[in-house]
Order: sequence, then C-alpha cells, then structure tokens
Amino acid sequence: MSGARERLLAGLTDAGYGAGWRVVRMLPEPWARGAFDRAGRWAAGRDGKGVRQLRANLRVATGGTLSESDLDELTGRAMSSYARYWQEAFRLPTLTADRIRRDSVLPGIEHIARARAEGRGVIVALPHSGNWDAAGAWFVDWLGGPFMTVAERLRPESLYRRFLEYRETLGFRVVPLTGGERPSSEVLRDWLADAGVACLLVDRNLGAGGVPVSFFGRPATMPSGAALLAERTGAALVPAVCQFTPSGWRVCVHPEVPVQGPGRLKDRVAAAMQGVADAFTATIATQPEDWHMLGRIWADVPPDPPAAQRAGASREVRV
Repeated sequence: MSGARERLLAGLTDAGYGAGWRVVRMLPEPWARGAFDRAGRWAAGRDGKGVRQLRANLRVATGGTLSESDLDELTGRAMSSYARYWQEAFRLPTLTADRIRRDSVLPGIEHIARARAEGRGVIVALPHSGNWDAAGAWFVDWLGGPFMTVAERLRPESLYRRFLEYRETLGFRVVPLTGGERPSSEVLRDWLADAGVACLLVDRNLGAGGVPVSFFGRPATMPSGAALLAERTGAALVPAVCQFTPSGWRVCVHPEVPVQGPGRLKDRVAAAMQGVADAFTATIATQPEDWHMLGRIWADVPPDPPAAQRAGASREVRV
C-alpha cells in the first residue's frame, strides 16, 4: 500500500471515530444500542478474518462442546457484545457517576480493598472482556483518584490522541506502551511503589518477554510485565474479568495471586501468570460472549475457514 493511500485510510479511520463520538452521544440510548447490536450481528454475518478467529477462540473457550450452529450463534452474540462495548465507549463520557455506580456490581472488590488498606499498590490484570472502560470509570470514583494504564500507540497519531483524551476524561492516567519520554515499565514501577493502582490487559502477548501458560487447557503466552512489576514493587497482583449485565456492568475480582517468595524469579513470575490465566479461564467460561478476542491467542488455533468452506465440509461429513 502506498504512503498516500495509508495516510488517506488513517485519516478516514480517525474521522470515523470522531464522528462516532459526536453522533452516538446525540442518539437516545435505546436507539444507539439497537443500532450497534444490529451492526455487530451484521459484522458476524460478513465472516471476516477477525470474526473467524473469534469463532475459533470461542470454540476453545467452550471446550469444543458446541455444535457448529450453536457456535455460530455464540459468535453472533459475541460480536453484538463487542458492538455494545463500542456503543458505550462513544457514550461513556456523558454518563453520570451515579449511573455508573448504580449499574455496576463488583463481587470480590474486597481483595483490592485489602491490599489498599495495607498501603500496597495494586495491579489489576484484565482480559479483553466486557467494558473495561466502564469498569475504569467506576474504579476512579471508588478510588477517589486516577489509576494508571498503558495504551498501545495507534496510527495515525491523531487517533491515538483521541483515545488518550477519551480515557483521560474518564479519569485514567495513560502512558504509551512505546514512544513515551520514559519506558512505560519505569513509569508504572514508580507509580506502584507509591501505592498507586494500575490496570493492565494481559490476555494477549504482543511483544517479547512473554511467559508460557496453559489457557483453557492449551499452551499460550501471556506478557510477564504485570507479575514482574508486582514482584519488584510489592504490589498485589489481582485478576479481574469484566462482563455485561442486561442494564450495566459486572467486574469479577479474584483473590490476589502471589508472586513474592522463595525460588527463582523466572519460576515465580511464570506461576503467577498461570494463576492469572486460571482466573480468566474460570470467569470467561461463565459468559464467553463477552470475551472480545478477535486476535490469535494459541499458536495451534488459526481462524476458522470461511462459512462456505465450513458448510461444504459439513455436507461432506453428512454424505
């Protein structure tokens, strides 16, 4: 793709997100939700590569127990859930703190409260599930101040700035994964050492430094940074999984995963991230449609074939 075309597409992408933030906020909430639900179902029907990867991931997350038609239905619900995330993202800055408090439930929040009472930092390890931005808005209100998170540097820069400003309006303190004045790991380390709270998405490893884990019974890799930061700062490493409820949001908070102790650092970090993977597995399985993972997690789980090929294979089996 030529540089000019890349710049054009990047500009159109940024403009599209900008229009979304403006227009969706103006729509009555039931209209916006209905429109995005239909858009999610439409995207599922288009059967693009991301949808087919999501379908393959959901097959693993459900233990391979679903029929092909049931898996199709679950994938449709998952894309509807993903569309709900975007609808809410566009509207979230207009929602009041009272609304977010009223419609949020956080079973297990005492695990975070305990570490805070001990004067320790907290690392909340999250998967790409539910609406983590809505959970973050609740969390800022509960903490009485910001928490820190890391953002991948999107292209174009204007789009990255748009998402940065959006999350900062919610009260997040955001540092870029790359390209910042200081490495994000150093900024996080100082923040946590001062008893700060950080929220990190860790169900997909995007760079070097990952550790092997068993995730839904299959070999996968998760980033080790959350566990390393917990070991170096004494912060509590707490897994949590966001889910949707019919009218709001749920965040299932798990007990702290230990990192510090005897043994080699490498082994303790790997064991801690396995504990995070186990917590994710247990909760995602209860509501897999809210796990918005359209990227590849397992080396041996590529995207499913297109729908036409799946149908042909099914006919051959029946014959």
